[in-house]
Amino acid sequence: MFGQAPHELAVALAPHAPKVDLAPYQLGAVLIPLVVVAMMLLRHARPRRLRVERLWLAPLVFVLMTGLILAAQSPPSPPVIAMEAACLALGGLVGWWRGRLTRVSVNPDTYEATTKTSPLGMLVVLVLFAVRHGLRNASGFTASQLHISALHFTDTLLVFAAGLVCAQRLEMALRAMRLLNEARGRT
Repeated sequence: MFGQAPHELAVALAPHAPKVDLAPYQLGAVLIPLVVVAMMLLRHARPRRLRVERLWLAPLVFVLMTGLILAAQSPPSPPVIAMEAACLALGGLVGWWRGRLTRVSVNPDTYEATTKTSPLGMLVVLVLFAVRHGLRNASGFTASQLHISALHFTDTLLVFAAGLVCAQRLEMALRAMRLLNEARGRT
C-alpha cells in the first residue's frame, strides 16, 4: 500500500469516490483558501482581547474599499442595484447573527474585554467559504441567467461581505460597551 503511486493509493482508500483531476495551478486555488480558513478558525478558537475602540476600523476600511471598487465600474442596472441591496441586507443579518454567536466577556477587575467565537460561528464562516467556492464555479451560468455581468455578480458578493463585517462589528461593539458599563457599575 505504501509503495503505490498517490493516485493508486487514493483509489485503494476510496474506490467509489469520484476522480477529480486538478492541474497544479488549480491545486493552489483549493489549498490556499483551506489553509487560510484553518488558520482563521484556530486563531478564533481561543479567547482574544477585544479592543472596543478599534472595532470601527475594519468596517471603515472594508466599506471604503468596496466603495472604491464599485465606483470604478460602470453604473449598475436597476436589477443589479436591487440584488446588491438584498445582499447588503442579507449580509447584515448574517453578520449580526454571527456577532451574537461570538462570546464577549469582561473581566470585572481589569475591565478587559475578550471574545471567543462559538463553534457555530466558525461553522458560519465555513459555510460562507463553501458557498463562495460553489458560486465561483457556477457564476458564469448564474450571471447569464440573471442577465448581469459576472463582474456585477461578484460585486454583490463583495457588498454581502461588507454588510456582514459591519453588522458583526457593530453588534459586538454595542454588547461590549454595555458589558463594560455594567462592570464599571454604570448601568
